[in-house]
Amino acid sequence: MPDTQDNAAQIAYWNDRAAVTWTTFQERLDALFEPLTALALDAAAPAPGEQIIDVGCGCGATVLALADRVGANGQVLGLDISEPMAARARQRITAAGLTNARVTVSDAAVHAFRRENADLLFSRFGVMFFADPVAAFVNLRRALHQDGRLLCAAWRPLADNPWFTVPLDAAQAMLPPQPPADPNAPGPFALANPDRTLGILADAGWHDVILTRHDVPMRFAAAGQIEQATEFATRVGALARMLADVDPTMHARVRQAVADALNAYDSPAGISLSGSIWLISARA
Repeated sequence: MPDTQDNAAQIAYWNDRAAVTWTTFQERLDALFEPLTALALDAAAPAPGEQIIDVGCGCGATVLALADRVGANGQVLGLDISEPMAARARQRITAAGLTNARVTVSDAAVHAFRRENADLLFSRFGVMFFADPVAAFVNLRRALHQDGRLLCAAWRPLADNPWFTVPLDAAQAMLPPQPPADPNAPGPFALANPDRTLGILADAGWHDVILTRHDVPMRFAAAGQIEQATEFATRVGALARMLADVDPTMHARVRQAVADALNAYDSPAGISLSGSIWLISARA
């Protein structure tokens, strides 16, 4: 199994600027991902009384939803490497009065799971960040009993996700060239290549692996709220990292370019761009 420090860069990132952003925008991110969360939950089909592990649970939206579905006789363990995001999740669990859910700060790649105990391993965008994905998925499989199942949501390729590319394309002409991204490096698109993902899970010992494509609208803001949509698009994700150290004048120029691009997607239903994911299912 990999040493915990293999994921040190991700641990540092999700405990610094990313944690501030994701806790600040928690309600808006929950709303943005709600259609994708509903798809993943329905596909996972958590049942009353089940034991569930939620990998990369973030600020807790999926933990709360899973706990509601398994009921008082079930249990949900949320894992995340971000202390601030886990703290927000715990606050929400307490506020909801739940006794069947808890959140632990831990790297799921090396977490010492109780062996062969869980019914379902669930993740909404939490399994794309492993330095050694095969070893990580071997460890995750150990958490399930022999009939246990996996259901993960992961982003499909960048080109198929306008909610990422439209703001990026609007900004990149004004920003310094970025080094080419390694498609296999830990990050949002590490499981985008279906052949690679199937290979990772097969090498890790999973069975009956199926990837299903789903395309859904990602609603940045209500109709006419270009400023709110622009703030969100420039504060979350890859563009936020690119803008982190630019001067205020350049930042303002980029924001205007992004606002102009998003204006083309404003409609009475809101400011929405398409997102594309894989739902990845497998058996232990």
